[in-house]
Parts: sequence; structure tokens; C-alpha cells
Amino acid sequence: RGSGPVDQPGRSPPSQGGGRGFKSRPVHQKHNMPLELDLHSLRHGPELVKRGFARMQKGGVIMDVTNAEQAAIAEDAGAVAVMALERVPADIRAEGGVARMSEPQKIREIIDCTTIPVMAKCRIGHTAEARVLEALGVDMIDESEVLTPADPYFHVIKRNFTVPFVCGATSLGEGLRRVWEGSAMIRTKGEAGTGNIVAAMRHARLLDAEIAAVQQSDDRAAMATRVVDKYFELDREVVTNLGSSSGATPFEMPRSQIEVEVTELMDEVAKLGRLPVVTFTAGGIATPADAALMMQFGMDGLFVGSGIFKSDDPAERARAIVEATAHFDDPHVVAKVSGDLGSAMDGLEEAALETKMASRGH
Repeated sequence: RGSGPVDQPGRSPPSQGGGRGFKSRPVHQKHNMPLELDLHSLRHGPELVKRGFARMQKGGVIMDVTNAEQAAIAEDAGAVAVMALERVPADIRAEGGVARMSEPQKIREIIDCTTIPVMAKCRIGHTAEARVLEALGVDMIDESEVLTPADPYFHVIKRNFTVPFVCGATSLGEGLRRVWEGSAMIRTKGEAGTGNIVAAMRHARLLDAEIAAVQQSDDRAAMATRVVDKYFELDREVVTNLGSSSGATPFEMPRSQIEVEVTELMDEVAKLGRLPVVTFTAGGIATPADAALMMQFGMDGLFVGSGIFKSDDPAERARAIVEATAHFDDPHVVAKVSGDLGSAMDGLEEAALETKMASRGH
């Protein structure tokens, strides 16, 4: 994950995918992506637009919101974007049941009330929800493990959409599969709705260590074979049940071609020392110090939800987390903004979790 001079990109909407226009907001950032990731070097056409839009969020905080009132709080606090969902993750954990895409009317209300980008979540593998969100004009779709998965075998094929996607990952292999499918941004998953930063740090450290392993490897093709193998779990079930392979995937290309393309992505990772797309972190961020910790580790930005709206004073905590993210390397600023915030959200120990959301997807 790169470092470099302050970058304050001008903000403009994607030219494809039904995105909305929105006002510019300066984004104060302490580190930049490597020169090798200059927009001109990205793939042509929609890929350029999608990854370019994701890059514009760098150094900022994207906040989960469930209604227009929360979206207004997020925008006033300095969020670079908001993420619409039906319930914040802490409530999903507490209430249980099937978590789905937010109501379209709620999304329209959020779009109408804010001038910053509006993202929204769809269920893993739920192509129809993703198409609805694209039709509503959201600026990015999060194919999210926070919602109840719809497809146990495959994720949405994101390259078939004009709207950009962000997806979660717990490891390099998972991140590469999502990028190969067309994701323009990756976020490490953490454990959403817990107020506990440990899973976010675990996933960030694993990603970092695996990137180093790729850089040191002289057989990335073998690594790509292991990464691609996850796509064939359905086929293995067919073999178990019937003794014969169908080779079933939704990708309309042979496994050999998938492996070649994933190997190319690995070569890009080795060259850059990071994923070839913007990489945020999420899951368990509840305090300004949590935000600073993850930015110090080299993440490009943060997703925060329950940590803000399940706290005593959401507006003040939202502002504090934005400030701590922008000034993550200045402990005096982080200390100053951490005062007089009231109580943080109640946290959950990993061992006590009934549902590990991070394990959803593959």
C-alpha cells in the first residue's frame, strides 16, 4: 500500500453507470498510491472510470447510513461518501433475520439529501439487487458480507456492470478474485458491528504478508492456481454427487484462461507491492484511535458504520473519526479530537460472536 505526497483530487462523477453529479469536497490525504497506478496506466474504458472513481475516495471516511438524517450527519462531518443499507451492522447482529438491500425509496431519499457520493450494499451473488441499485443511480455498489449472502458459490460478475463495485476481502486470494471479477475497490472485512478492531487488523496484516510472499515467489502461476481453485467448489460437489465433472462456472471461459489472468494480476501486485486497486479497511472501527491505527498501517481509507451511529454522540464522533483519519500520523490531533465524545458503542469479543460475517463469501 503506497505512500507519497498529499493528494487532493478534484471530485467528479463517473461518466458511466447512472452515477449522480455532486459537489467537490477537498480530501486531505497523507499518502498516495504509487506512480505505477496513475489513471492513464489502468485498463481502458469502463475500468478506467470505475477505478478512477474509487481513487477519488482515497484518504477519506465512508459512513454507513440507514436514512437521510444520518446521511446529513455524515456529510456535515466530512465523509467522502455514504453507504446506504437497511440496518447498521450492529443492529443486524442484534436483530438477526435476513439482511437485504435497502429499500429503494430510502436510497432515493439519501441521494436527494446529500451532495457527496451515495453507495449502497447488495447481497453476495445477488445480481438482481445489483441491477436495481445500478438503475437507482448509486455511485458505487458494495457486494457485502454484512448482508445475508444470496449465492453460496459465486459473487456478482462485476465487470458486466458500468457502475463500480467495492468488495470485502480477508486475504490476498479473496481480494484478487474480486478484482478479477471487476471490483474497483477492495476493503478488508474486519467484523462489522462489533466495535472491535482486531479482525480488521488481522485481515490487513495477512494481506500485507501475502503481498510480500507474492513478491518473493518465483512461481506465481502456482499461486494463481490455488487462488482460482475457490471458483470450483460447485464443480467439486458435482463430482462428489455424480462422479463426473461439469466444469460449471458462470464465467464463460476455461479455467486455464482464468489462471492466466489471475497470474497477471499477481505480477501487478508484485510490481506495486499492493493490490492494484484502492484498498480501504472496515469492520470494528469505533474510536478516532482505531481510525488512526488502520491508516498508520497503510490503508487508503476507512468504512465506518455502527461505530458512529451506535455511540452516544454520532455527529461529534463522526467528525472526530474524519479528523483522525486525515491526521493519523499526528497523535496530538488524534488525542484532541478524542475528547468529550461520550461513550463509544458497546463492543463484542470475537469469541462471543454467533455469526462471523467475514467468513461469508470466498
